[in-house]
Amino acid sequence: MTQSLNDIALDLVAPQKGILAADESTPTIAKRLASVDVPNTEDQRRDYREMLFTSEGGNEFISGVILFDETLRQDALDGRRLAHILSEQGIHPGIKVDKGAKSLAAAPGETVTEGLDGLRERLNEYAELGARFAKWRAVITIGDDIPSETCIATNAHALARYAALCQEAGLVPIVEPEVLMDGAHDLARCDEVTRRTLSRTFEQLALQRVALDGMLLKPNMVIAGKDCAEQAGVEAVADATVACFLDTVPAEVPGIVFLSGGQTEEQATTHLSAMNQRHPDLPWQLSFSYGRALQASALAAWAGSRDRFAQGQTAFLHRARMNGAARSGAYTAGMEAAGV
Repeated sequence: MTQSLNDIALDLVAPQKGILAADESTPTIAKRLASVDVPNTEDQRRDYREMLFTSEGGNEFISGVILFDETLRQDALDGRRLAHILSEQGIHPGIKVDKGAKSLAAAPGETVTEGLDGLRERLNEYAELGARFAKWRAVITIGDDIPSETCIATNAHALARYAALCQEAGLVPIVEPEVLMDGAHDLARCDEVTRRTLSRTFEQLALQRVALDGMLLKPNMVIAGKDCAEQAGVEAVADATVACFLDTVPAEVPGIVFLSGGQTEEQATTHLSAMNQRHPDLPWQLSFSYGRALQASALAAWAGSRDRFAQGQTAFLHRARMNGAARSGAYTAGMEAAGV
């Protein structure tokens, strides 16, 4: 029986589970591989993703994986399609469909995400290849005079058009308006920009007739910029983030799957756990859709060798388990030292 969009969205934010973002473009994965002195070849990219996807027990904590176009079409060394390996474990394959952030005309320092041209046809092909959900990322930068209303409105419109096309194709859209951590802005400034961005995004989603119960939101947390001298504590970040979303995200949305956005592995896990512990009765699930915050340790442990798959998988499963615990507010720093 075909699952509805709401069913898939709810699967993706099931208790103790979240999403692995493994959708790095070829230039981005090149930087990740270079950090452990691994050449950026198709075989190495395949081996790395295969190592993550075949981690025994990963489906206890991972509900879906966002893939890059190459990965959705790629076979494991044993000939099985990587997307099928995920599906066989009950993990939904997803696909990154945007074409990246490009300079926004007449808006210095700001970007708009491209990729709407031909998107309907691409989405239909991705659905045939086994994808069950998709992702589109918009980038909002905080600076002295930015973000402008032009930038926020343009990206919100693109996100909404993408989401409507996804639902038409039978794919759950993950809507990702990311307010970057880059800069010296404080938590209050991040809060203000995040509220503006989310409010305009949901206005556009309504105009494009997107079914809110068949989508997920992938936002930043409300957190100070990396270069801010005064970093807020864990509880302040958790409370500010929840307050922001209560004011801007409709209750019909099944879940919010946070991006890690430059936080360390443990920071991202700690903040998510604090939100769920301090605010247990929210209208939507609070989960994760992490890239580096799930992969950094695994990448270092694997280091480009198929002989080190087991080490990489152990590191990946540990991070997945920690974030699974954060889903119910049960994570503690002591679990890291204990290797739980």
